[in-house]
Amino acid sequence: MRSWSRFEQFLRTDTADIGCEETFALIDLYVELLLRGGSPELLFPGVFAHLAACGPCAEDFAGLLVAVGGSSS
Repeated sequence: MRSWSRFEQFLRTDTADIGCEETFALIDLYVELLLRGGSPELLFPGVFAHLAACGPCAEDFAGLLVAVGGSSS
């Protein structure tokens, strides 16, 4: 019997999610705005949606944030 987990994950995908490639292109701006006290989730809702759904990109985001002196928590 096949697992439905990948299909169920697809059905839960946020339509605002812009995907890995576009997130990677914008993540430095997202981090910079966050460190300046802004609200990057409002300016970049697609990045926010993607980071909530993609573990590898969320790990990259956390690592970049730590590397530039922010906090990953």
